Amino acid sequence: MATLVPPPTTPPPAPAAEAVKPEKVDYMDLPCPIPYEEIHREAMMSLKPDHFEGMRVDFTKGLNQKFSLSHSIVMGPMEVPSQSAETIKIPTANYEFGANFIDPKLMLFGRVYTDGRLSARVKCDLSENLIMKANAQLTNEPHMSHGMFNFDYKGTDYRTQFQLGNGNLLGASYIQSVTPHLSLGGEVFWTGQHRKSGIGYAARYNTDKMVASGQIANTGMVALSYVQKVSEKVSLASDLMYNYMSRDVTASFGYDYILRQCRLRGKIDSNGCTSAFLEERLNMGLNFLLSAEIDHKKKDYKFGFGLTVGE
Repeated sequence: MATLVPPPTTPPPAPAAEAVKPEKVDYMDLPCPIPYEEIHREAMMSLKPDHFEGMRVDFTKGLNQKFSLSHSIVMGPMEVPSQSAETIKIPTANYEFGANFIDPKLMLFGRVYTDGRLSARVKCDLSENLIMKANAQLTNEPHMSHGMFNFDYKGTDYRTQFQLGNGNLLGASYIQSVTPHLSLGGEVFWTGQHRKSGIGYAARYNTDKMVASGQIANTGMVALSYVQKVSEKVSLASDLMYNYMSRDVTASFGYDYILRQCRLRGKIDSNGCTSAFLEERLNMGLNFLLSAEIDHKKKDYKFGFGLTVGE
């Protein structure tokens, strides 16, 4: 008797992959944007570290949890104005004494310099949403002392600022989150001493991997910046500064590399100037600094090293 073989069965068709639905945006629950004056924050941190020339030593001693004293010694050349193309420098040395008070709702910083300058900064949380900032500097040079008050109000999805300074300086800015990643803003200012006014606009788009910012003002300034986060430790940054009145333009490209014990930042710009800045953590509360800037066109070379003691 012939063996009966059942007919082959075809497997049932696989279910079609469900289409990925776009994430629904709740426009009533948008994030609060960063302040208008900090829209290029990531690019500034990567491309413009605190370069210095010569030797620098910073020492900070905490007296208690809120109060600390700081000492800073800087020895290096200082540039003087010159009509020639070459940079003229004279050797200088400076000492700075500072006092700091840090509280969750109040921060006070004061500095006294050997050249006679006195500076102070205050940050006070007047409420959960309103912050007052003030800074002032007194100097022996005429018309060089200044002071400014800044009031920052933080809303649910917007932020507004008002500035008041000497010389009849008035300014206001507003920035609003339009989507979870895009924020738009604008600013106006008036300087009564020089009888000048201005208006500007800005846009910022940020995700987990990148930040793009743009700013334009009727003073002629156009600023663009872009930061790409390659990994948790490496970021690439670029910016473009253009003045459509003077036709001056400068572009720069840099990197920011964070290791376990150090941070390395460097850049090169369209003028041929290259720079690098290294922060190495030698031990708890002890950091070593290296700074270098090379401008072959102007024959200007700056090298510096320093130590930071204390947290």
